Amino acid sequence: MAVKDVLLALTTYPDPTPVSAVEEAIAFASAVGAQISAIACAVEIRAPGSFLADMVMDIQAMAAAESRKSATNAESLLTAFRDAAEKQGVFQDRILDRCLKPEVPELLVEYARLRDLTIVPLREGDNDEQGCAEAIIFGSGRPTLIIPQPRKRADAFALDTVLIAWDYSRPASRAVADALPILQKAKRVIVITITNEKAIDTPLSGAELAKYLARHGVQVVLDTVDAEGRAIGDVLRSCVASRNADLLVMGAYGHSRVRDFIMGGATKSMIAQPPLPIMLSH
Repeated sequence: MAVKDVLLALTTYPDPTPVSAVEEAIAFASAVGAQISAIACAVEIRAPGSFLADMVMDIQAMAAAESRKSATNAESLLTAFRDAAEKQGVFQDRILDRCLKPEVPELLVEYARLRDLTIVPLREGDNDEQGCAEAIIFGSGRPTLIIPQPRKRADAFALDTVLIAWDYSRPASRAVADALPILQKAKRVIVITITNEKAIDTPLSGAELAKYLARHGVQVVLDTVDAEGRAIGDVLRSCVASRNADLLVMGAYGHSRVRDFIMGGATKSMIAQPPLPIMLSH
């Protein structure tokens, strides 16, 4: 199925999503031939009631001011998104919703379930954005594209080189299937299999994946990399850099409700510090 309906999840509080992320999301939609919508949530900040605190600093008024700040950021972001997307001919819709701050991740999941793909900009060290990304990845049932902010590269987004992290697993297989329409538009696709990192209990090789993709018009280069005792996230970052990749496709391992306990090492590492746009499927 072609990627036609893309959703961009915007952050409004405490700091708004950078405009550069909006532009990169629009560039992605244009590259894959999709229309793009954006959702921004005006979050309501509620302060716990305290007579003493209200006497000293008026906590309720401060919370109301922060809520207004979020609403203002939401409107500004959606306006900037609409203008930029219309200019590129990919605008579909702008969505303004409202909820309490802790409810944002689940709200985004609900919208993401009815889209072909959801884009989540990620600033390193931003726990709120990372939490939203993880909720969407593991809760939406649809692929998620995370894009790092600030951008790691100066040139515009393109699909010149796409890397697939392939380990014969169910999540990796799902990711390849979800990414197929994107792979068909890429100029070059490289399949990376990392050895000496974990046991791969199958006699099949990357050549079988290459045959499958070839049946769908995607010619690939097979590449094997020895982990050599390095963490899987570090190996993937090295592969991305050495091959000048534009996009990484990989499966996501873990469960959102207990992610700190069982999230796969590679998944956790790449979400925490994405070196490039990464498309993840679970």
